[in-house]
Amino acid sequence: MNTPPQPLWRGPRWTLALLLGALASFGPLAIDAYLPAFVDIAASVTASPAQMQQTLSGFFVAMGVMNLFHGVLSDSLGRRPLVLWNTALFGVASAGCALSDSVSALLFWRVLQGCSAGSGMVLGRAIVRDLYEPVEAQRLMSQSAIFHALAPVLAPLIGGVLLVLWGWHAIFWFLAVTSCVIWFVNWRWLPETLAPSQRQPLVLWPLMRVYSQLLRNPRFVALTLASSVPFNAFFIYILSAPVFLGESLQLAPTQFFWFFMCTVSGIMGGAAVSGRLAGRVTHRHQVRLGMTIMALAALANVALNAAFVAHVAWAMFPMVLLAFGWALVTPVISLLALDIVPERRGMASSLQSGVGSFVGGLVAGLLSPWVMHSTLGLAVASLALLSVGVAAWVWVKPRL
Repeated sequence: MNTPPQPLWRGPRWTLALLLGALASFGPLAIDAYLPAFVDIAASVTASPAQMQQTLSGFFVAMGVMNLFHGVLSDSLGRRPLVLWNTALFGVASAGCALSDSVSALLFWRVLQGCSAGSGMVLGRAIVRDLYEPVEAQRLMSQSAIFHALAPVLAPLIGGVLLVLWGWHAIFWFLAVTSCVIWFVNWRWLPETLAPSQRQPLVLWPLMRVYSQLLRNPRFVALTLASSVPFNAFFIYILSAPVFLGESLQLAPTQFFWFFMCTVSGIMGGAAVSGRLAGRVTHRHQVRLGMTIMALAALANVALNAAFVAHVAWAMFPMVLLAFGWALVTPVISLLALDIVPERRGMASSLQSGVGSFVGGLVAGLLSPWVMHSTLGLAVASLALLSVGVAAWVWVKPRL
């Protein structure tokens, strides 16, 4: 911890959580808000479905790659400059998307959006740990997760309304204006949380050596897997939503909203409980509780799908419990991973996000298309992903 938190952030803790949650929402907003406009955008810029998919894939690739560097740069330059520069870049890229008249231009600006969209999540974790000791940091991260969880629910609704009222360009103008507002709030109120004495030199080869050492640290790798892989136990259902909801559960597109509401309510509930448990139970007990809830939900999901034809009356409920359990454990495990290298928390946060993006990419590109047409296949894949996280935690727990 660099300096006492009070001189740096004088407002209520929830206002900082709201600010960091807004920063972390750039990614979900940029992804989910424009999905309702896929067909209209394709017609406007004369793009094929494959080319439109590239605008989504390019965003993900750029975000995943840059997630490896946001924290590292902030370890050298400070958190505040990186927040301001990335927020500004996101706004410029959003305006570029709105002005695009060809698919190549749209792809270019989407890639720039991706380069900046993941910075809020990476830098937010480092800022929290700069300011607060573990118990307070856990509470703040849990509060931030509650605000952040609203983005995937609100983004499709906002995108759909803007599309109907003013066309697809309005979606990207909305993102540009939102980023300007968030930039101003950060410029006005966000303090620099990394003391100059704690900054690390930005030298390539020593930096790569530290990266290598961290990736070869079995405790850090295990903690990263324990937090990132279980997320995909319910995220695979989000990736497979059009098939799972439309084909398997026979829901109309206008009814998909309920699935996302269920998942996000699980995340918000787990984050709220995590914040209340901070300082009252040990880290091990809290993680054990969350993992147990997720394991029971995943096992019940497999059993139900093996015994019955999936029905909307029960098929979405396991996702609520999986999301709840994940949100209960991830603030604890993320903080434990950051504290393995307290002098390089930005780098550790970057690697956490980078590993999470890599795993999410594999699930999206390989596993989800393979199992999405079978509800039992989805349930088994979800259980398998959770098992990786549970195994990683069981291994690392006695070594902490």
